[in-house]
Amino acid sequence: MTAGSRAAIIAIGSEMLGPLRRDTNSLWLTGRLEEAGFAIVRKSVVGDDLDEIARELSCASSAARWIFTTGGLGPTADDLTVAAVARWARRPVHRDEGFVAAMRQRWERRGVPMPVVNEKQADFIEGARVLANPRGTAPGFWLENAGVQILILPGVPSEMREIFEQAIEPELGRAGTGTTRRRVLRIAGMAESAVEELVAPLYEKWNADPVTILASPGEVELHLCARGEPVEAEARLAAMEMDFRQVLGHRVHGRDGEDLAATVGRLLKEKRKTLALAESCTGGLVSALLTDVPGASAYFLGTVVSYADSAKETILDVDRDTLRLHGAVSEEAAREMARGARRRFGSDLAAAITGIAGPDGGSEEKPVGTVFFALTDREGREETKKRLYVGDRTTVRRASSMFSLEMIRRFMTVVA
Repeated sequence: MTAGSRAAIIAIGSEMLGPLRRDTNSLWLTGRLEEAGFAIVRKSVVGDDLDEIARELSCASSAARWIFTTGGLGPTADDLTVAAVARWARRPVHRDEGFVAAMRQRWERRGVPMPVVNEKQADFIEGARVLANPRGTAPGFWLENAGVQILILPGVPSEMREIFEQAIEPELGRAGTGTTRRRVLRIAGMAESAVEELVAPLYEKWNADPVTILASPGEVELHLCARGEPVEAEARLAAMEMDFRQVLGHRVHGRDGEDLAATVGRLLKEKRKTLALAESCTGGLVSALLTDVPGASAYFLGTVVSYADSAKETILDVDRDTLRLHGAVSEEAAREMARGARRRFGSDLAAAITGIAGPDGGSEEKPVGTVFFALTDREGREETKKRLYVGDRTTVRRASSMFSLEMIRRFMTVVA
């Protein structure tokens, strides 16, 4: 990695330091910059404060030759990016009256007068190239200062992307060296430590290329990365992926960036099968994941959220004696729920989940986190599983939903 291909991204805005707003611009920029051959070495979020923005510019410029900022270009008093960059670069700011007139005309074409505060968006840094914004009033800027390229972009995502694609990206091909290629391998129904144990022997072989393992409830992701000239990086990444897939085998799901619900949907469509669900502790979460995929109506018939025992009896035909002898959270109840859902909807395949998500309701025999799963198909083949999850209610429900989808995927792969 050369010094000239190192980049930093600074998201500016106090709202992103709170719990209500996220910085999504940095993720988008990272993808585009990696394609252009840049290595992102620093990302940060800074509030609307002149001193803090200037301090972060100094930190970023010590690590990277390219700095991309987003946000802080609006007309209000807390939009301070231009002033902060000018202070840091020791450049004067001047108001461009021609730009003020052009902004005023845009407002007038909409039939409203331009507020005086918008004139602030015509404050330009000495020596900066102005980058036109077709979607809004705040322009972007490109400034070189002491060998550092500073690209100043609006925070509104559509405006930021338009300026980047039209005015910046065409010129980046001459700046970056090589490119970055990535793959994500997804594994559901396994603990992070179990996945790590399987793949750890490969780390030494691929020690020159970063491998990151990330865990979320019910799923583990392996992020593979290769950097270099496009053809060489793609070939190395393909070889790396093959090694990891050989070790993980059928545990890896999806292709071309599919999530687990999309993979299940694809398999159902390919095999021309339909699916129905009976959910208790997950409260319809599996159904929500499936129907997030466009076109799910082609294979997903519906669900019964049988939260109460009475719903299990009356809608799914779970035997009252089953509930009395074994309880609603049991292998027996899960099996009868799956059978009932398949009969109710007339589906080829049906899955059921029943468990204790917590925080209350557990016992010594069946502690919080106990979940039973069942699958059945039109030919009468059945499968049941039990899992004990650790975590809060959200974690148990999410992990259970992912495990149910993984059971369906494997059933479709091996049996259906």
